[in-house]
Amino acid sequence: MFFEKPLADAITTGAVLSAVAIFWVILLVRFVGLRSFSKMTNFDFVMTIAMGSLLAGASQSKEWTGFVQTLAAMASLFAVQYFVSRLRHWSPRLDEVVQNTPVLLMKDGVILHDALRSTRVAEEDLVAKLREANALDLSKVRAVVLETTGDISVLHGGSVDDLLFKGVADAGND
Repeated sequence: MFFEKPLADAITTGAVLSAVAIFWVILLVRFVGLRSFSKMTNFDFVMTIAMGSLLAGASQSKEWTGFVQTLAAMASLFAVQYFVSRLRHWSPRLDEVVQNTPVLLMKDGVILHDALRSTRVAEEDLVAKLREANALDLSKVRAVVLETTGDISVLHGGSVDDLLFKGVADAGND
């Protein structure tokens, strides 16, 4: 694309196309917003993975048409994500399709084994998250929630505001 010698061309092409592609992604993020790379929904997570794959593909393009196609694919993904996030506000049904439901794994110091089974979370993983959250006394753990992103939140202390349970499913009691 740039030089006759294959090694010089490979190095230059990889460096230039990677730089252009990363600046393209930055421009798209500035336009669409930081939410583009959040992990709020399954769709957002897939978007992040796909963008990484496209960025890698862009840096390895052999022809300008392939490179431009990759940049167009990136812009299209950002546009789809933007419109899906807008549509989710208007359509509760679409929101249900795109968004996972957070699941209660532990409540008031009691591990909900049915919820662990249904979400395929091992008790050892739950205990590791409790240690990570510096939970020293299980009786003081108010709740453990498997979030829509796959992260695990540990709420411990005296009491928990009910708002923090909004939309959380108790998988053990469904």
